[in-house]
Amino acid sequence: MKKIIFYSISLFFIVTSGYGQNLNGRFSSAIYSFERFDSVDASQTYFHAYEMLALNLNKDNYSLRTYLNFESDLSQDLKDYPRLRFYNLYFEARKVLDAFTLKLGRQPIINSVAGGLFDGINVDFKKEDYKVTGYYGGNVPAYQKLEVTKNWNDDFIAGGKFVTTALQDFRFGLSYINKNFKSQEYMATRLDADLNPIQVLIENKSNQYQFASAEVSYEMPKTFTVDTRYDYDLNFMQTSKFEVYGTYDKPEKIDFNLYYNYRCPKIRYNSIFSVFDYGNTQEIEAGANYKLNQIFTFTGKVANVTYSDENSQRITVGAITNYGSLTYRKNLGYAGEMDAVSLYSAYTFLEGFLTPSLGLSFTNYKLSDDAETDNLTTLLAGVNIRPYRTYHLIFRASI
Repeated sequence: MKKIIFYSISLFFIVTSGYGQNLNGRFSSAIYSFERFDSVDASQTYFHAYEMLALNLNKDNYSLRTYLNFESDLSQDLKDYPRLRFYNLYFEARKVLDAFTLKLGRQPIINSVAGGLFDGINVDFKKEDYKVTGYYGGNVPAYQKLEVTKNWNDDFIAGGKFVTTALQDFRFGLSYINKNFKSQEYMATRLDADLNPIQVLIENKSNQYQFASAEVSYEMPKTFTVDTRYDYDLNFMQTSKFEVYGTYDKPEKIDFNLYYNYRCPKIRYNSIFSVFDYGNTQEIEAGANYKLNQIFTFTGKVANVTYSDENSQRITVGAITNYGSLTYRKNLGYAGEMDAVSLYSAYTFLEGFLTPSLGLSFTNYKLSDDAETDNLTTLLAGVNIRPYRTYHLIFRASI
């Protein structure tokens, strides 16, 4: 696969070298600082530099797409820095035989079950109201290193999806995904039979999950929409998740929304989350948005979450304006008692040359009625200076 990717990219450059192409992209650079406390009296200050580069080389229906970033620490030498991450590096061919789109290389995958990146191939076939997608490749190594997995049997992702809109106002989808990933090996200190500490190589086996999913959506233009999704766990042979989201906006200035989901979580490998008492949950949330005029929109939502033996409630109200937003949120019940107020504002001056922003939030939280209350105040201030369309400067500070 690594050779195939290299040869495909090389062929693209050779084929397009004698013809007109266009090159577009974006480069961003940032420096930020933060202080980390190792104990009450000991802390360290870090200064991180971050550069991002995205480049696309295009020729007719063919493209080479790249997206990478470089991270380093300016204040001290760290074991894992500097670090170069490759997020995208793939060749794309569109409208092949007026029906196919081919992607080859490191590319993103968007899936409600497993998102992220993989090194491999993705093929889309679209004709009229039907679309079929298939993909296969290796999982990306830690820190997005420019390496391809050597163990395809234990470290791969494969799947596909079928979507049709042949029935008016409806959308139907069926999908399948199989992901098998090999955890990294590492050395750890363990005790031998005589209780002496020794170094042991920890080798975790490959972990696999398989899901089949179904989606149904319906839209009555300018009146009503509903989206549903069902995920079935093929390894555990049971429902993993079911969710429904609907909106009704027939009135001129107000729209209503309703959301429901059922989740059955699983811990499949050695994880800190395995120490928690987790179980199935159900959540239902109802809300409404009222548009007073072109400037002000008021929102409100009420939710209830049902755990195995407990319940928790959530209330959210707010206002959205052309100058910013104000939100209040309150949590009750099993998830803890919380009151949070947040304010954010940003406004552009001098035809986009200067855009200052300000964010402020106050949060009070306690685990139960008789527990001690924790308070948190956050202040975020920033400014975006854009003297030219080709670049701009951003300054932010938070406490």
